[in-house]
Amino acid sequence: MPFNKRRRLRVLPLNSLIPNMLTILALCAGLTSVRFALDEKWEMAVIAILAAGILDGLDGRMARLLKGTSRFGAELDSLSDFVSFGVAPALVLFLWTLDSDLGGIGWIIALIYTVSCGLRLARFNSMLDEETPSWGGQFFTGIAAPGGACISLLFMVISFYSDSDIFRSGILNAAWLLVLAFLMASRIPTFSLKRVRVSRRFIMPMLILVGGLAAVMASYPWQLLSAIAVAYIATIPFSVISQRKLVAADAQKADMARVKSDEGAPQDSTEDDV
Repeated sequence: MPFNKRRRLRVLPLNSLIPNMLTILALCAGLTSVRFALDEKWEMAVIAILAAGILDGLDGRMARLLKGTSRFGAELDSLSDFVSFGVAPALVLFLWTLDSDLGGIGWIIALIYTVSCGLRLARFNSMLDEETPSWGGQFFTGIAAPGGACISLLFMVISFYSDSDIFRSGILNAAWLLVLAFLMASRIPTFSLKRVRVSRRFIMPMLILVGGLAAVMASYPWQLLSAIAVAYIATIPFSVISQRKLVAADAQKADMARVKSDEGAPQDSTEDDV
């Protein structure tokens, strides 16, 4: 091919690469958590996974803000999520307690969790082009991968401030990991914060609440993280009820529209023979 006909590489502004940079940092944070686990630095391993979750939440928003969304970025984000929230938590828990208490069975459970996370991400990608109702953005289908990863470490986090050895039980953590694997792979709706809007009158109380949470995080970080995880799990029944009500409301509207359409349709008339 002649040189003048070769496709030139398109020059991209640095701003458009920021979302991908955040995704790479999230991937590195997830992998680093495994290194901390190998060194038995358990608290740092949890912090690394939390950092990956925060970075994962930022990259998509930055991509939309900077208009830097791309197919490449979406695929990179899925790969990062699988490593950081599927592979890393399973390995951390396996090294922490599953291996010593359950051996091969612990490894099987870790694999089940990882596979479930991969299936959840694959389903999410396949649903991107599907039409969803107006309220569809209020829910995730199953627990999102970052949330599932952080909640899977709940008993490890509790063990950081509790003297009880029960939270390090391999059986307890294996059962909890299976529960999280099911919730991620299931079609159970869970609340999404992506489209939450705050009324102007609640802005000041919200900012005060954020400041209070920051103070609590500085003094009691592990207790606060445990409370957030428990609160999130407690919202699942309410999300199921809320989605069912919205589905029923849509069905009722569709029935009313169909009835009005039938009433407005011209009726066939026949004249009797004289």
